[in-house]
Amino acid sequence: MAERTLLQADDVRRAITRMAHELVEHDPDARRLVLLGIPTRGAVLAQRLGEQVDRIAGRPVPVGTLDTTLYRDDLAGQPTRPTRRTEVPVDLDGATVVLVDDVLYSGRTVRAALDALTAFGRPAVVRLAVLVDRGHRELPIRPDAVGRNLPSAKSERVRVLLAETDGEDRVTIE
Repeated sequence: MAERTLLQADDVRRAITRMAHELVEHDPDARRLVLLGIPTRGAVLAQRLGEQVDRIAGRPVPVGTLDTTLYRDDLAGQPTRPTRRTEVPVDLDGATVVLVDDVLYSGRTVRAALDALTAFGRPAVVRLAVLVDRGHRELPIRPDAVGRNLPSAKSERVRVLLAETDGEDRVTIE
């Protein structure tokens, strides 16, 4: 299969900046905003979004990670995956929590994240930020901040590469 590059490093940077602006529009003072990235690349994106929100809103935003592995509904059909560390930096009761992931596809990872989130408190609002929305939802889940909508065939694979994990920023499809 041929691989095509859909987003270059500058495109990824601009998308993250645009997403940060969208998040600040929903929560201008960012006082109760908490970003939780879904490992692996969602956690990296949450860090980057947090830096941008801090720059825009003028205040630091707590950033953490939320592992969804044990809450997935496909564990029986998947090879065993190692769990990742969950780090929730502040009390989530009454907070505006933004779940951050790299690609939104079926919505099942987000459903698992919502289940995992209940173990850490009761946020006032939960939002979703994704770098790429490729469609094909199986659950009624819609992102609040999207870097890029990339319609794709179910047979295609969208890959997000980030410098922190992959040595470069790029989004490809094959």
